[in-house]
Amino acid sequence: MSKSLFDAAEAAHFQQAQPLAARMRPQTLEEFVGQQHLLGEGKLLRRLLKADRLGSVILFGPPGTGKTTLARLLARASSSEFRQISAVTEGVKELREILRAARDRLASGGGKTLLFVDEIHRFNKAQQDALLPDVEEGIVTLVGATTANPFFSVISALVSRSQIFQFEPLNVDDIKTLLRRALRDPQRGLGRHDVRLTDEALEFLAQVCDGDARRALSALEIGVMSSDERPLEFTRELAEQSVQRKAVAYDADGDAHYDAASALIKSLRGSDPDAALYWLARMLEGGEDVRFLCRRLIILASEDIGNADPQALMLAVAAMQACEFVGLPECQLTLAQTVTYLACAPKSNASTVAIDQARRDVRETRLLPVPIHLRDAHYRGAQQLGHGAGYEYAHDATDGVATQDYLGVDRTYYQPVDRGFEAELARRLVQIRAKLKGQ
Repeated sequence: MSKSLFDAAEAAHFQQAQPLAARMRPQTLEEFVGQQHLLGEGKLLRRLLKADRLGSVILFGPPGTGKTTLARLLARASSSEFRQISAVTEGVKELREILRAARDRLASGGGKTLLFVDEIHRFNKAQQDALLPDVEEGIVTLVGATTANPFFSVISALVSRSQIFQFEPLNVDDIKTLLRRALRDPQRGLGRHDVRLTDEALEFLAQVCDGDARRALSALEIGVMSSDERPLEFTRELAEQSVQRKAVAYDADGDAHYDAASALIKSLRGSDPDAALYWLARMLEGGEDVRFLCRRLIILASEDIGNADPQALMLAVAAMQACEFVGLPECQLTLAQTVTYLACAPKSNASTVAIDQARRDVRETRLLPVPIHLRDAHYRGAQQLGHGAGYEYAHDATDGVATQDYLGVDRTYYQPVDRGFEAELARRLVQIRAKLKGQ
């Protein structure tokens, strides 16, 4: 009896020592908040559980969105023993011991084991390979969690044997639900404290956490536990004081880098300066390499603006030079100027399309010989070969355009658009092409 009381007291002390986010973890799937695109009625993950056909899965998404919590709930829902291993701190030896125990448990009729591998992308290839035999035989149900895209960070053999479920950041309403729940719950949450959370503070916490439930609950707990006043008026000011400076989630070599770069370029191409500025700010706050940004802007100036505004390339190159000379933080001004100019500039990909078509012809069709009159005539013996014979010097023509064939066949690659300066080029080109053909 005394041992039971001692164990209960020890468990209570342990629970109170845990952070609020850990104490408020859902105990059932019905309590789980968010990710309804995975767990909603009729969705695949819900169907797998109902059919008792849960196989190996990889949960992929940002921190604080419920991956670890869901893994525990999946073990409970599938009547499996939950075993957890961290790819950051444990290796093949510990992994093999868990797999051996899972095999023995299954063989003795003890039931299934769900193995949760946190940060599975941190396992090297040998460690991931060690999982394969037991995953294939169904000895364990593997649930891997990763913040990195598994199609790039997990071996293809594991990916092909697993269902991939992508988690999204919790939306504002989801975070508000969790915060209110924590304030109401007297056992696991903060319900024993007399706290009134203002609407402004609730909105601020739900917005500033960027969909990370742990971060929101941590700020709430800090605000409540660091205040002696009871009853406590939890204001917007107190919320701001309880939140650490936001660290922008950004992996310079991962999805965040490529997705943000894609969003920036597509916003510029789509002529939206406001969206382009936001993605630029996101990348700068995340510590993006300024040289990378400059390279992308220079490429876009030619690829998507081209001759519709020839000044765009000049400005992008000047921005690169200015950023190299000035450096951060001041070069953000140059980048902002360049991004807004490029976004508002008239757009044309005519040059991009033209070079793509020309190179395709070079690769896929018979190579055209250089016409005799265009061949180099500056070496001894060239005249004997007829090189340069009949060539007309363009500057001798009254309009600077000679009636002359420069290719040997009739092909058209460059088709200027009717926007910006390229519209003027299009008008000129009609006359130039007619003169070249002697029309």
